[in-house]
Amino acid sequence: MGYFAAPSADVDERATIGDGSKVWHLAQVREDADLGENCVIGRGAYIGTGVHLGDNCKVQNYALVYEPAYLDDGVFIGPAVVLTNDTYPRAINPDGSLKSGDDWELVGVTIKQGAAIGARAVCVAPVTIGAWATVAAGAVVVKDVPDHALVVGVPARRVGWVGRAGHPLEREGGQWVCPATGQRYEESGDTIREVVTP
Repeated sequence: MGYFAAPSADVDERATIGDGSKVWHLAQVREDADLGENCVIGRGAYIGTGVHLGDNCKVQNYALVYEPAYLDDGVFIGPAVVLTNDTYPRAINPDGSLKSGDDWELVGVTIKQGAAIGARAVCVAPVTIGAWATVAAGAVVVKDVPDHALVVGVPARRVGWVGRAGHPLEREGGQWVCPATGQRYEESGDTIREVVTP
């Protein structure tokens, strides 16, 4: 079956791209990147060296996913999102010499299954975004985000919880409920978990 790459896309021959994936106009996929099946890489997006994307990920137009980012299955990266990789960025060393790849330590962003990062948000590495969490458009994430959390602002802070469908959960008695699916959740401190019905 293979994958599709637009003629203007720059896909390194050492990258691995799963069946059914699409790499659109002017996107760049660097060497040793590992993309799963049915991924969509939008116009002008950048996927860095050795970055991992699970199956069914979407990276929208002009997003920058710098190495060593690790994205689980079903992650959504909105337009112009940036996943950083340098805690203390500088172009030069203290002696004025130009920095090389050996002069800094790569740190990455980890995004767990089903999470969504809104347009123009920035995730400042090292940070982990929990499963099914939502980072609002324009947010700047500087600390880990719990599973199912909805975070907004600069710096990002939790303002609620979201279900797998992405809708904010609604309080109902002592539990939270997804208005789209009816799934119930129980909150405990700074975490939330799905209620498993027998």
